[in-house]
Amino acid sequence: MSAPRDAPGPQYARPRGEFVALIALTMSLVAMSIDSMLPALPAIAADLHAGDPNDRQLVLTAFFAGLTLGQLISGPVSDSIGRKPTIYAGIGLFVAGGLTCALAVSFPMMLVGRSVQGLGAASPRIVSVAMVRDLYQGRPMARVMSFVMAIFILVPILAPSIGQIVLLVASWRAIFVALLAMAGVALVWTALRQPETLPHDRRRRFAAGPLARAVVECFRNRATLCYMTSSGLMFAAFIAYLGTSQQIFQEIYDLGTLFPVAFGALAVAIGAASLTNAWLVIRLGMRELALWALRLSTVLSLTTLAVAWAVGGHIPLWAFMAYMLATFFCSGLLFGNLNALAMGPMGHIAGVAAAVVGSITSVVSLAIGTPIGRAYDGTVVPLIGGFAFLYAAALGLVSIAEVEANPIRTP
Repeated sequence: MSAPRDAPGPQYARPRGEFVALIALTMSLVAMSIDSMLPALPAIAADLHAGDPNDRQLVLTAFFAGLTLGQLISGPVSDSIGRKPTIYAGIGLFVAGGLTCALAVSFPMMLVGRSVQGLGAASPRIVSVAMVRDLYQGRPMARVMSFVMAIFILVPILAPSIGQIVLLVASWRAIFVALLAMAGVALVWTALRQPETLPHDRRRRFAAGPLARAVVECFRNRATLCYMTSSGLMFAAFIAYLGTSQQIFQEIYDLGTLFPVAFGALAVAIGAASLTNAWLVIRLGMRELALWALRLSTVLSLTTLAVAWAVGGHIPLWAFMAYMLATFFCSGLLFGNLNALAMGPMGHIAGVAAAVVGSITSVVSLAIGTPIGRAYDGTVVPLIGGFAFLYAAALGLVSIAEVEANPIRTP
């Protein structure tokens, strides 16, 4: 098997439906580890004696920090030893970190456990993308990723409610036990049902020289660099929202236990966009969809920022929800397409490319999204202002990639 194909051979994949479901589950370890925590953040901060009220956001930030490092490691390792053994090792670390969090007696111990948990979660997250790239390319890859994201988005819809339900009958520590059970299901399913997608003749020896050259290749390819940085900016917006969503909905809008309902409603917008993208991407192409989504979200963000600024940062709940639904729909068109565009030229080093794209995406998102979240001041202005800046910057980068980086207009 010398080149990626539009359709996998029977020796490498289950039927597409099962493959999509398995990839969605393994990727969902990340989303579940983040979103199920949101209702529990005040209790975790109180029980473990966190200092500043915004310190609760560090429970998410620590996870993302481990995720960033783990992504850079897991991709190259999977190129060397195979996809499945790398997933097994990652889930092992995830379990160790989850146990540390469940038994935490101090806030620093919690942050250490979350970092280890993120380090482990990186492997199923990144290696799953590499498995898709092993079997598909171009528009078929974007289509598969759109279906994965459509299933994957059920997690943000349901996870906060699951976390809220757990809190009604047990402590926040039980949430980590549930995450361990989910990891176990992913491990067993992968072991029993998913064939290895990287044959021995396509594996690369794990060595510093080839790895460094592969990383340099990812950075020297202008299209990959622009698209993965743009993807990082999109995830920075998401990190800023995740960090402040509980405070915005429960402190500004006083939703109380209805917070998971509002959070889930916004997640539906991303899921609907992912399904729409699976249909549109074949007809219009990834680049055209990404450009129009960025243009629309930039205009919406600038307009809403002006309104919010004029009214002192306290726009009505219906207006905030309308804005977030529209921009999250645009985000749903962007996540899969930007990732597929970044990975497009890197099929011959899919594991390393997935690691670099994932880690740079995380570095950018953490470096920019965390300060935006920490700037929360009891209004929605920092969040919407951050969105406006991020969407505009991403639009500029994608435009550069379109004009200068890729002479082929349609993938």
